[in-house]
Amino acid sequence: MDTTRLVKAGILTLVLVAAAVISWELYVRSQGFDTSYDDDPALWSDKRKEIYEPADKATVFIGSSRIKFDLDIDTWESITGDHAVQLACVGSNPIPVLENLANDEKFKGKLVVDVTEGLFFSTAPGNSKRPVENMKYYKEETPAQKAGFHINHLLESQFAFLNKEWLSLGAQLNNLNLPERPGVYNFHGFPSDFGRVKFNRQEYMTDKFSADTILQNKVKAIWVTFIKMSKEPPASGAKLDSILNMVKVSVDKIKARGGQVLFVRTPSSGAFLAGENMGFPREKYWERILSATNCAGIHFADYPAIAHFICPEASHLSQPDAIVFTKNFIKILSAEKGWKFSKPVQL
Repeated sequence: MDTTRLVKAGILTLVLVAAAVISWELYVRSQGFDTSYDDDPALWSDKRKEIYEPADKATVFIGSSRIKFDLDIDTWESITGDHAVQLACVGSNPIPVLENLANDEKFKGKLVVDVTEGLFFSTAPGNSKRPVENMKYYKEETPAQKAGFHINHLLESQFAFLNKEWLSLGAQLNNLNLPERPGVYNFHGFPSDFGRVKFNRQEYMTDKFSADTILQNKVKAIWVTFIKMSKEPPASGAKLDSILNMVKVSVDKIKARGGQVLFVRTPSSGAFLAGENMGFPREKYWERILSATNCAGIHFADYPAIAHFICPEASHLSQPDAIVFTKNFIKILSAEKGWKFSKPVQL
């Protein structure tokens, strides 16, 4: 065997692979992509393990995508000293996660529940799919999956081209300009600049998206389409009573163990907010949550410091506004709701 030839071939292969990887990485970064993590069940499960910190050291957040965008975790942790455990799931009903925490006897901490009415009061199976998948993975995670997660974390923290949400084959297929067909909705996905995910599961808009009204209008059009496609009317009567009872039962379990629960209605704006106010009037939905659970709540519209935001695509805050919202949210929690944190709040 000619060892020299094998060594040369191996070196050449290594050089070609390195050149291909570096070239692809430089290209995707030149297109505005940076490192982002796959918000998959493995990442959710990693954060789910953190809920057992003492109540005076951590706060758990559940909900849908708004709290993922609107809570700036670096700001939260720098001011409060509390670790923020982000368990919200985009496009999802948070009640399955609430029930999961309620049934976990070891959880006795502080919990913030974000309310997006169209998802919170929905019983459509699709709106619970992501939380259910996440909780199943957490329960059944294998040693191999745990090891794979840590390897993926190491790689995703360095290489932008591993962004699965925007650069995977599936994401590219979503962008194909297929001809419209009667009765079929061709969903081409969100603009790639809409969101990035940090390792702490915070999601944020890119600066490009925040400044580009064309991209913002594309997402607004997606919201309109999703609303039109939904065949589920706002919950009422016995259905609404059943949802509120489920929430009450879960909240009571957490409070009985010494935990704290607070509900928050994060900002939306424009036509989106008008539609939510029409379909889910406060007195019938928001106020009944607080009444049924006997919990404190913070509705953005009640506080001038957080009531003025204009969401770029009507439903989520930009990065700069998320920082402002988080600072004022902490102030309200501390000054009005009596929440205690790891260190004195000074704002």
